[in-house]
Amino acid sequence: MGEHLLLKNKKAYFNYEILDTWEAGIVLTGPEIKSIRNKDVSINEAFILIRKGQVEILNMNIKNYEFANHIKHDPTRNRILLLHKNEIKKILKRIQLENLTLIPLKLYLKGNYAKLEIALGKGKRTVDKRETIKQRDIERRLNKIRK
Repeated sequence: MGEHLLLKNKKAYFNYEILDTWEAGIVLTGPEIKSIRNKDVSINEAFILIRKGQVEILNMNIKNYEFANHIKHDPTRNRILLLHKNEIKKILKRIQLENLTLIPLKLYLKGNYAKLEIALGKGKRTVDKRETIKQRDIERRLNKIRK
């Protein structure tokens, strides 16, 4: 039962320092999972909130499945993420104490289920982002030289 990576939120790695990650299930409808399997989905603009003890992903864009004949869903509706209660409590406590953000990192299939890797992240300052760009540049140049 291997994992099949569908997409990565590249912006997240650039804008945030990733501290901790979790795997969460997603509550979906039939046509939504079919769209996800077709990679008709985006998590770049998505963000995660915890409300009333439930973890929700907002603004995750799943296109309507073209062959769904009777169900048309709102592409960016709020979807519930499935995590254990003790994990949710731990995450909430850290968000409040350390002023962190929950961000979606990766969307992948594990067996028949769509899973979302979510992370606690600390927003990078502009200086840190410049540093990341410099490091990337250096890596590219080294790889060019090696070739």
